[in-house]
Amino acid sequence: MASHRHIYLYAFLFVALLAFVIPTGHGYEPQTGDIIFHTSRSSQSLAIQQATGSPYSHMGMVVIRDKKPYVFEASRRVTYTPLDVWIARGVDGKFVAKRVKAGLSSDQQKRLQQTAERYVGKPYDLTFSWSDERQYCSEVVWKIYSNALGMNIGQLQKLGDFNLNSPAVKAKLKERYGDRIPLNETVISPQAMFDAGQLYTVAEK
Repeated sequence: MASHRHIYLYAFLFVALLAFVIPTGHGYEPQTGDIIFHTSRSSQSLAIQQATGSPYSHMGMVVIRDKKPYVFEASRRVTYTPLDVWIARGVDGKFVAKRVKAGLSSDQQKRLQQTAERYVGKPYDLTFSWSDERQYCSEVVWKIYSNALGMNIGQLQKLGDFNLNSPAVKAKLKERYGDRIPLNETVISPQAMFDAGQLYTVAEK
């Protein structure tokens, strides 16, 4: 009888442990500093995908706050969005989460979180300019890593380096810039960060 009680106890502890380490719904154990990507439903998503040759048009950085996972993202403004809400907002609920290969210490994670706070509330940058007044999704994550840890995640490019020939891209460029397209503007794309050699994939759906 005692042995049965032990079996039940071990079974209960095993199930409880699974519930703790595997969040319900997406099987991903997030950590502060993870970089997460999806295909957004925004009006500019198709243009971003075609210009960068990537299925990913939006991204953010995971931050654990009060033991709950959020995505720090530049949307209408730079803000924290609950992870499950962020994932559900993407096309078909699909996402890819990546992590720094070398790992991040608790101090490094803290510095990322502190640096992120400087950008909270900044408006979204529709013109993708390399300034601190406004931020777009990949820009704010790149700058957080660079300023907090000296890590440059992904290769910077110029706007003119992208494929600007598709009708969707041309329409967005005309809408945002008129006839004065800043082809020499420094840009970091979601795909460039996705391809960064410092990262590896920890979850994909």
